Amino acid sequence: MTAPTTRADSRAVLQLAVHPPVREGRFWVIQSMVLVIAGLHLLLDLHVATETGAFPSGLPVALLFLPVAYAALRFGLAGAAATATWAILLWLPDLLLPRDQGHVGSDLINLALIVILALVFGRRIDAERFGHDRVERAMAKSLDIEARYHRLFETNRSPILVLDRRNAVSDANPAAMMLFGENVVGKSQASLFDRDTALKDQVGRVLLLPDGHDYRLDVVSMPVDVGDLFTQVIFEDVTEERSEGRRARRYAQLVVQAEEDQRRRLARELHDEPLQLFLLLARRLESLGEVEGVPRAVADGLKEARRQSLDAAARLRNLARDLRPPTLDQLGLVAALSSLVDDIRDDVEPVISFRVIGTETRLASEVELGAFRIAQEAVRNALRHAGATHLSIAISIEPKELALNITDDGQGFDPERLGEHDPEHLGLLGMRERARLLGGHLDVRSAPGEGTAVEARIPLDGP
Repeated sequence: MTAPTTRADSRAVLQLAVHPPVREGRFWVIQSMVLVIAGLHLLLDLHVATETGAFPSGLPVALLFLPVAYAALRFGLAGAAATATWAILLWLPDLLLPRDQGHVGSDLINLALIVILALVFGRRIDAERFGHDRVERAMAKSLDIEARYHRLFETNRSPILVLDRRNAVSDANPAAMMLFGENVVGKSQASLFDRDTALKDQVGRVLLLPDGHDYRLDVVSMPVDVGDLFTQVIFEDVTEERSEGRRARRYAQLVVQAEEDQRRRLARELHDEPLQLFLLLARRLESLGEVEGVPRAVADGLKEARRQSLDAAARLRNLARDLRPPTLDQLGLVAALSSLVDDIRDDVEPVISFRVIGTETRLASEVELGAFRIAQEAVRNALRHAGATHLSIAISIEPKELALNITDDGQGFDPERLGEHDPEHLGLLGMRERARLLGGHLDVRSAPGEGTAVEARIPLDGP
């Protein structure tokens, strides 16, 4: 099969055509052959009668095909064109003989054929040569790339397996052999790290392998030959990364737990001591105001002091309830959210709605607490910062997941610019962290002037 000729090849051929190989000895041997043929032809035309038939007319001219063809094979278009030009120059004396002794007609036809042969054959040879060189360069480049790949494959610290179309190991680098054993070649993918999941669905998955390390999988398809396809499986060791993540997650869990323990302790202490003291003080003031003989001004002052004591007691009760609502522990998440909504309706003006989708049931304590804190923080942000006039809370209890949606019509914000206001959005960061610790995720959709929607999804089977 002939390699296609490119424009670059054609330009290179034409450039070579004007530079004959004058430094090559064989080139001059060919030119000597042309000189001999031309001299023989001229000698025959001058001294030998063609009527005898010893040398038919044009025979010596046809002999020029041999040196021209050899020059084309040896030197391409440059040699063929130079040889044909040299032949024409040497044939001029014969063409100028009087009385048509040089057989001008037949000689010109033969010379024209020789020129055509030189141009076509020489250019074809050069094109083939350039195409062959191009193929050799491509093969050399391919071999170099393959050699580089094999060096990278062999020296890569990450275990790499190459699987064939049957998902059997056809090759493994030294790191993979250390991980799976020297006899790993020939084993199936299912026997090594997973038998139930398709290979393409395991990209990005983290596996715990026999050496006790965590590895993240990456799968790359590599077409090698026509009709054949290999798959390269790379195992990236993420043990340290996962360990850091686990330590960070554990630390966050401890911080959240410590915060909740502190809230519970403060709520209990507020309820047991200061709240009771204010209530006792209010009753004492009431009893003092009812003593006979107390001046009216003093009685009015005691009455006002009693009212202030009861107001302080109510504030302490609300504070203790916000720190740790007893309804959450006693009746569950739905009741706690309903109580939160009732308190908001009593204290502020915004229109608020609350609805439950699914069957109301008790959930794991950490799920109920986390979902309540997320809703509590979202409501607080909507009322304190967004200036919302309408607020909606929806909780959906599904068989495997809890969905919590809080929407408002407040002033909104740009979620992409939270980094510029981190101190002002620690509550939102805390909401995200609580959802993440429970194995779920939290999405916030908002825009300036378009309100905010907070959606949390928490699995019910644990993180």
